[in-house]
Formats: sequence, C-alpha cells, structure tokens
Amino acid sequence: MAPFHPRIKFCGVTRPEDAAHAVSLDAWAVGMILWNRSPRYCKPAAAAEISALLRRRAEVVGVFVNPTLDEVALAADQIGLTMLQLHGDEGPQFCAEAGRRTGCRVIKAVRVHSGADLQSVRPFHTDFHLLDSYVPGVRGGTGEAFEWELARGHRGKIPVILSGGLKPSNVAEAAKIVWPYAVDVASGVEASPGVKDHALMDAFAASVASVAEAAPAPAPGRAA
Repeated sequence: MAPFHPRIKFCGVTRPEDAAHAVSLDAWAVGMILWNRSPRYCKPAAAAEISALLRRRAEVVGVFVNPTLDEVALAADQIGLTMLQLHGDEGPQFCAEAGRRTGCRVIKAVRVHSGADLQSVRPFHTDFHLLDSYVPGVRGGTGEAFEWELARGHRGKIPVILSGGLKPSNVAEAAKIVWPYAVDVASGVEASPGVKDHALMDAFAASVASVAEAAPAPAPGRAA
C-alpha cells in the first residue's frame, strides 16, 4: 500500500495565478471565500475565472457564512463550484438541502475550543468535517492553532479536514497528531490577506509530503 499523507486545500484564494500555483503543487482543493465581510473575499466574477482554470484539476470550494439556500444555489451554478464549505451557524438540515440543491459535496466547519465542539459536529452527516480554531468573533483565517490533541479522538466515517493556524513549520507535526484526510491553509501561506506567497506554498506542500514517510496507511476511520 502506498504511503499516506494528507491532501492539501489552499483556501482564501483570490487570484488566478495563486490558483494555478496551487494545482502545480497537486492541491486537492482550492477554496474561495464568498462572504463579503472577509478580508479574503473573492468577488463572484473573479471566483468564476478561477473556477474555469481549476476545472477537472482540483475541487472548487465556495466558502459561505450563514447564506440562504438561494444564495448558495446561485453561486454554485454561476461560479461552477464542486464543494460547499459552510462556516457559519448552518444546521444539519440546511447542509443536506444545500448539497441536494447544488449537487456539490459539503464541508461543515466547526470552530474547536473544547471537546464539546467536536461533539457538536457529529449530527452533520456531510461529506467532510473541517476543524478550525475558535477565536471569538472571527470566522476562520485567524492564523491561530487550536489544541490538536483534542482532534485526535475525532473518529468516525466522515473524513476530517484540519485547519486553523497551519503553516509550513507546524503542518507536519499537526498531521502526525490528527492524521486528517486533508489539511487546509489560508493565512499561513500569504504575503497579505488574499495574496499567496508561492515560496510559502511550496514549503507547505513539501512539509505535508514529508508526513508520508511516517505513515504506512491511512489512520482508522479516514478515507484514502
């Protein structure tokens, strides 16, 4: 069996050149934030341009915070999304309906402050669970890591995407503790909000690839 290492999701992308560099590094997914209160907000026209570049090369993820179903459906259709990342207070029924209406796979994000937060995501039978850091009043992109040991026990059939404060210098350590399906990075590879530093992207990808040396197979409960 081939060695396992997490897939990579580069998030907070706003420029085609950064998306192109992501796929050159074999990124599994590229995320664009479609919430206009984010410093990494990607306007729909720019998101559609990036989506066209990524088509059949990587998953195209739209990140939403408390949208309506109509807003999600319109964005998925106009931009060409393949995945929805719901990063607000959306409930299980909303997530299921968003997936049904768009045909996209769904990532439900939870901000982890304690073990109770990990329990709170269990009713969400989405395609992926994304574990992010909890910072009061901030919806992701904080650059802050949470206590990864909390996520070690998050087992189940739903693959985990690890996020929150990851960067080239710590992603390998985090991956070896949690053994997620994928790792997600935004601020950890940026020159400024929404603008990626390609050298940092390269270093991040190299750090993730190094994890394969320590793992002969996916951890129990993780998709390959």
